[in-house]
Amino acid sequence: MALPTTAAPVAVATADQNRNYLFPFILVVGVFFLWGMAHSLDSILIPHLQKACQLNNRQSTLVDTAVFLAYFLMAIPAGILLKRLGYKATIILGLLAFAGGAFLFVPAADARSYGLFLTALFIIGCGLTTLETAANPYAAVLGPPESSTSRLNLAASFNGLAVFVAPIIGANMILSGKEYSKEQLAAMTDAVRIAYLNHEAAAVKLPYIVLGSVLVAVAVLFFFSKLPEVKAAEAEPSEGGGFFAVLKHKHLTWAVVAQFFYVGAQVCVTSFFIRMAKQGAGVDEKTAGYYLAVYGLLFMVGRFIGTALLKYIASQKLLSIYAIIAMALCAVAVFGDGAYVIYALGGLGFFMSIMFPTIFALGIAGLGDDTKPGSSWLVMSIVGGAIMPYLMGSLIDLRGDNIQVGYLVPLVCYLVVLLFGLYGYRIKGRLV
Repeated sequence: MALPTTAAPVAVATADQNRNYLFPFILVVGVFFLWGMAHSLDSILIPHLQKACQLNNRQSTLVDTAVFLAYFLMAIPAGILLKRLGYKATIILGLLAFAGGAFLFVPAADARSYGLFLTALFIIGCGLTTLETAANPYAAVLGPPESSTSRLNLAASFNGLAVFVAPIIGANMILSGKEYSKEQLAAMTDAVRIAYLNHEAAAVKLPYIVLGSVLVAVAVLFFFSKLPEVKAAEAEPSEGGGFFAVLKHKHLTWAVVAQFFYVGAQVCVTSFFIRMAKQGAGVDEKTAGYYLAVYGLLFMVGRFIGTALLKYIASQKLLSIYAIIAMALCAVAVFGDGAYVIYALGGLGFFMSIMFPTIFALGIAGLGDDTKPGSSWLVMSIVGGAIMPYLMGSLIDLRGDNIQVGYLVPLVCYLVVLLFGLYGYRIKGRLV
């Protein structure tokens, strides 16, 4: 999930500069793919660490909390770093922080310490925030201004590719397929049980060592590459309001709320996807991991199809239609069984695909000089990804580990998105 973290300065490129932008753009596209891998592997980590560290559902969702809390806390500092250091240095710092968190998985696995895993994930989240803060606007400005949106969409498509690839890698390298009930674990000797749990925890080491090494190599490549530091054009004097004053725009306030619930819904769906497929459809964890890859493929395809549909259907109408369908699919996931559960989960990937950028665009529409603080609010609203899965996990635990009932949480989230698409998007001036 590519999440723009700060408003980008507007840059102007000359014709001579444009000829030198292909290689830098390729590097940036690689960065988009890498952070997509990080987010998508979290959906594998949650059920895996739940097994390896013997967690309940609520505790397992702290994986999401660690990553998305980092986004919330680092959004503004990352923007400051970008302003002071420029694109290249900020991207390198983000890559190194990302790599540091990945390497921290090794001692975390050796100690089978969930707290250390969460620390590593928080560091990764800080690195991702820094990366996205710099890479999103850098991709946009590496070429003619009139094609900036196309470049950003092209780069984001590789982020979507990672949503498909990561579950396949995770299912093969992390998920063992060996699962035991509480009764079976209790019947084991202490030595056998500890050996099994340590083996499960150790499965994350190789993938994250490889990921960290690739990140360091890419950082070195950035360091030794001669990259254009595109200068921002002189901005017009701003008459916009302050950070909190911008919430006087009613449609922006609605958008912030809708984005909070949308991101929460998306993270809920993916975080419990594997356990949902196991419980609702009766498949094993490896097969569930492959179905998660199909979900990622549908998410990527849905973004392309949705983008095409937006040429013919007003964005708020398409958002509303997709929200209604998503609610219906959640209902199928809650009350259905067998293959219907899998179909519903995959369909959610398709119909969620356009929600984030559509809410974002509708939220900043007509803000004028308030666009930058408005964008910051919309970015910070992704903290919903830290909170809603925790609530979902708590509900599942309260209902005796009933994963299907938990999908009522994203259903309610899509209802909020629907209300925004039907009513909240309307620009009605400022709240009194």
